[in-house]
Amino acid sequence: MEQSKEEKVHRVFESIYHKYDKMNSIISFRQHIRWRKDTMKRMNVQKGKKALDVCCGTADWTIEMSKAVGEEGEVIGLDFSENMLKVGREKLKKEQIKNAKLIHGNAMELPFDDNSFDHVTIGFGLRNVPDYMQVLKEMYRVVKPGGIVACLDTSHPTMFGFKQIYQLYFRYIMPLFGKIFAKSYQEYSWLQESTFKFPDAEKLKKMFEEAGYTNVSFKRYFGGVAALHIGYKQEEN
Repeated sequence: MEQSKEEKVHRVFESIYHKYDKMNSIISFRQHIRWRKDTMKRMNVQKGKKALDVCCGTADWTIEMSKAVGEEGEVIGLDFSENMLKVGREKLKKEQIKNAKLIHGNAMELPFDDNSFDHVTIGFGLRNVPDYMQVLKEMYRVVKPGGIVACLDTSHPTMFGFKQIYQLYFRYIMPLFGKIFAKSYQEYSWLQESTFKFPDAEKLKKMFEEAGYTNVSFKRYFGGVAALHIGYKQEEN
């Protein structure tokens, strides 16, 4: 019996958790760190705010958010892979972070009340969920009116030549890196499939708008291999 996308993704991340951070740095040539820092700058997170990091993985973005909101703020990281969360909890413990916690949960059904968070983030996770629109709507539901939702994920280069190089890299070289550095050829081969099926930046912007977000904008990084989308929940009148 063929596995669902959710089952495949869960299996992948439960198996690659111990090499996930290392592989992220190898695959993106450490550019994902710069992209996330630029995202944080654009979000302008204030002290004392409450934030949610969806598909938090090993909690790198959760940790950055915890530092941004300060001791009086609160951050929750959510992921459906217990093994990824285990790595994240070790990081929180090592850095003695007290204003953040990690919980096991599903991005498709966020276990929070409406209008709970000032900021909601999802980093390189939206492409792996079974239903992009459902997750966009769930993040919209839990963010407060006037709050911001930021999605940083892979995208699709448009420039001829560079686009072909990118496709070659993701189809053949990235799975090979997975085999060499993480002994996980099959898992990284499947992850490149999820990347190619993910909407391009323009289409994802329209999906944000269809989900109810206002003032939606996006920024492409590194020729379009990744993109940041930011949307707001309209203030109540």
